[in-house]
Amino acid sequence: MATSKSANTYNRQGWEEADFPILCQTCLGDNPYVRMTKEKFGKECKICARPFTVFRWCPGARMRYKKTEVCQTCAKLKNVCQTCLLDLEYGLPVQVRDQALKMRDEMPKSDVNKEYYIANAEKQLAEDGPSGSLGKSQAPSDILLKLARNTPYYKRNRPHICSFWVKGECKRGEECPYRHDRPTDPDDPLADQNIKDRFYGQNDPVANKLLDRYSQMPKISPPEDKSITTLYVGNVSDDITEKDISDNFYQYGELRSVNIVKGSQCAFVQFTQRSAAEAAADKAFNKLIINGKRMNIKWGKSQAQQGLREAAANKPEEPQVNPVPGLPGALPMPPEELSNNFFNLPPPVHHGLPRMRPPPPTLSIAGRPPMPMGPPMMRPVYRGPPPPGTMRPMMLPRPPMMMHYPSQDPTRMGAPQPSENK
Repeated sequence: MATSKSANTYNRQGWEEADFPILCQTCLGDNPYVRMTKEKFGKECKICARPFTVFRWCPGARMRYKKTEVCQTCAKLKNVCQTCLLDLEYGLPVQVRDQALKMRDEMPKSDVNKEYYIANAEKQLAEDGPSGSLGKSQAPSDILLKLARNTPYYKRNRPHICSFWVKGECKRGEECPYRHDRPTDPDDPLADQNIKDRFYGQNDPVANKLLDRYSQMPKISPPEDKSITTLYVGNVSDDITEKDISDNFYQYGELRSVNIVKGSQCAFVQFTQRSAAEAAADKAFNKLIINGKRMNIKWGKSQAQQGLREAAANKPEEPQVNPVPGLPGALPMPPEELSNNFFNLPPPVHHGLPRMRPPPPTLSIAGRPPMPMGPPMMRPVYRGPPPPGTMRPMMLPRPPMMMHYPSQDPTRMGAPQPSENK
């Protein structure tokens, strides 16, 4: 049954035709004179299912032939290679890049919505050019700087494993174009990879392995002592000056001092604030490069703790002396009641007065004050007021009692004593 002309024309308008593929350096190979075969509308894109131009080539000697897997529109949307689907700038899976840059995948999964989205994205790319918003990458992050692959990895282009050699039936020997090697473990997560998972950045085993490696990388943590504001900078060569170091660290905060120790090839950078030192340590750790050399960043140590450690390290070890045989052992500890009695004195005896029974309460008589309370021998007797016309006897002051001090003894002061026998 013949199809209508309008439908056939509409379908062919969505097909992609290109003159050269979008490839990374690893997939292209190390040979500068590569020979490619080009086939228009050779296969359907494995993402959008549109026919596109397929390229096929051999990246180098003893390598397997490779071909493009997705169309150029899908590759531009994710900024990935058409063959390996890794990021063109960092050489990492899409899942790692999107997680590092905090990007969201807005590409639909259904066929109808995907076709409409691809058509609009292709128009926008044609208007904005190669530097459009969909084809540009964002600023790098710490994960990308640590995991990025800067050099090509040609080992990925090796041929597949020969299944006949695994079974022991390969008769080609060295002329076999496949690799004679043991296969990977079937339980290995890397053995089960899907091109759609790689493109959409979901459940990619390679991305999960890289993220686990990043979580296990060494990280610099600030010390508990808040008074430490000094950073140790290692691998400082002779051509690096204090100005070079201060120019790289002054952007994080005000510097108090920069000291370079030429003999140890290190430097000490001290900040005025702890927050500036933490920012410098976090952003310069394993990232600072001065004059082509990567600096080793660490936190400085407290001078008090360092002095104690040096004193403990320089303290001579005392020789261990064996006990002398025949000597009595250590005395037992005194009991608790004798812990403060150093002279083993008897406890003091307290002679207290016998407790007396309190007298009965007295009744006050009209016109007379109540009798005071006290011991019977010291209780004053009330004799009433004196008769009128009589005078109260006066109390004369008692003469002071003479006190005798031993120092007033004339015999002790050196006075001559009269002899008894004259």
